[in-house]
Amino acid sequence: MSRYEFSAQRLFVAVRLEAGARIIPDADRLNYLLNVLRLREGDAILLFNGRDGEWRARLAEVAKRTAILVVEERLRAQTVNADLHYCFAPLKHARLDYMAQKATEMGVSRLAPIITRRTQARRVNLERLSANVAEAAEQCGVLSLPEVVEERSLEDFLAAREAERLLVFCDEDAEQADPIAALRAAPAHRGVDVLVGPEGGFDREEREMILVVPLATRLALGPRILRADTAAVAALAMVQAVLGDWR
Repeated sequence: MSRYEFSAQRLFVAVRLEAGARIIPDADRLNYLLNVLRLREGDAILLFNGRDGEWRARLAEVAKRTAILVVEERLRAQTVNADLHYCFAPLKHARLDYMAQKATEMGVSRLAPIITRRTQARRVNLERLSANVAEAAEQCGVLSLPEVVEERSLEDFLAAREAERLLVFCDEDAEQADPIAALRAAPAHRGVDVLVGPEGGFDREEREMILVVPLATRLALGPRILRADTAAVAALAMVQAVLGDWR
């Protein structure tokens, strides 16, 4: 990443990328290219789709309401994120946008909204969530976008989890005050789910359901109470440093 040119303009597209491909931007993307980025015919832009790596393309055949992106050369091979799922109680719009962007930057492979009894927002705009993921990836050089899945209840989430995955439960009442020590002592596992609750916390019955999960590690996040979007960054940073792809 130290050799990556972060000043380059990047655009997420949902189509297959290969040399010689000709992509017709939709109206929103065309407006972004011509009026926000102010690209002109012959200018280059980097394209990625989360599957085929990163490619250089050039803007061609520009007219008033149309243009074509001609794909030229792959510059970076596709990367794969760590098997890290961020499972969260949905927040209100602005803070949910922030959380989705930061989780994308932190390298999660899935965003999973979990409805709890104290959740602030009962429905999640998945299209908006996905748009924030794409925007964060465009700005930060990310190639692998996290999968965005539909919301489900805490009960359904716990029942459907794969038994070999580690559940990192962010818990202010964790007996081990040192979060790094807690993660280093985690049992053998295949994949990690980081679970952060709503700002009111989990209720007593929910906590009991979580604590009986076989591969569960309780993670304290320091001596101060964090807002849920701040807790996302703190928890994911520690998990990536100890168990993930920061090692």
